Amino acid sequence: MFKAILLGKKDDGATDAQLTELDEAQLPADGDVTIRVDYSTINFKDGLAITGRSPVVRKWPMVPGIDGAGEVIESSHAAWKPGDRVILNGWGVGEVHMGCLAQRAKLKGDWLVRLPDGMSARTAMAIGTAGYTAMLCALSLREQGVKPDAGGILVTGASGGVGSVAVAILSGWGYRVVASTGKLAEKEYLQALGASEVIDRAALSEAGKPLQKERWAGVVDSVGSHTLVNAIAQTRYGGTVTACGLAQGMDLPASVAPFILRGVKLIGVDSVMAPQARRVQAWEHLARDLDAAKLERITQEIALGDVIARAPEILAGKVRGRLVVDVNR
Repeated sequence: MFKAILLGKKDDGATDAQLTELDEAQLPADGDVTIRVDYSTINFKDGLAITGRSPVVRKWPMVPGIDGAGEVIESSHAAWKPGDRVILNGWGVGEVHMGCLAQRAKLKGDWLVRLPDGMSARTAMAIGTAGYTAMLCALSLREQGVKPDAGGILVTGASGGVGSVAVAILSGWGYRVVASTGKLAEKEYLQALGASEVIDRAALSEAGKPLQKERWAGVVDSVGSHTLVNAIAQTRYGGTVTACGLAQGMDLPASVAPFILRGVKLIGVDSVMAPQARRVQAWEHLARDLDAAKLERITQEIALGDVIARAPEILAGKVRGRLVVDVNR
């Protein structure tokens, strides 16, 4: 038996989330690698699943947790053997396949990435999908030719998980980072991560003109909707905007003007189904390029029993940085 967060449906259709015990026989039959989970985390998608605010879960009952890190204890997959240290991000885990907010998980070996040398499971989950996504965005900016001397980089939703790690990564690479947040009280925190300037998200969150004053050489946006549209409208000629989130909304009430008059590039960044080689590349950079002291500043650790109560907070924007879950306490 092992402890897990289990989601079910109440008679009225609402989501029922409980901390309970499961038997290993209840783990998915289509998994070929069983891991002892050491740490997990709560992402925005996990918050949606646990609270039932959005139809994230498509198979019931479900263990949430799109991230996990731990040790292989049983494997029929050729790439993995007992004792291997691994990371799981995405692949529909916590949505259609039981996830990692539990002490055990049975996963497909093709989904796993080897834990980089020198990185602990706790550090991997302090990074999690949010930090891995931030690295995918940062890599995309660099691959599109956005250089540190090209101008400022805007990071929206900067005090959240993706935003916090993006600020730390990009400032570490020598970029001038401007952090947009709805929590101006977090100015000192964001500056400690490397932000050169902190601006109020209100300046970006309402409808604006199709073309605005050119400000940004690049953008990392985890917010969507009007915030993303205004960021695009303010991007310099030939600049690049990476989009990876929808905290404000899924809509894109935009004009083609920035694309056809300024040559702005909008790059979609997906972390859930990203190819294995891209994942490995991102984790190698995270192990090498992310400042450990900055990551620790971003991180809060909680117990598995705290998860259900904290999930609504991440949706309300009340969580700064990353929540790491020690599933064994």
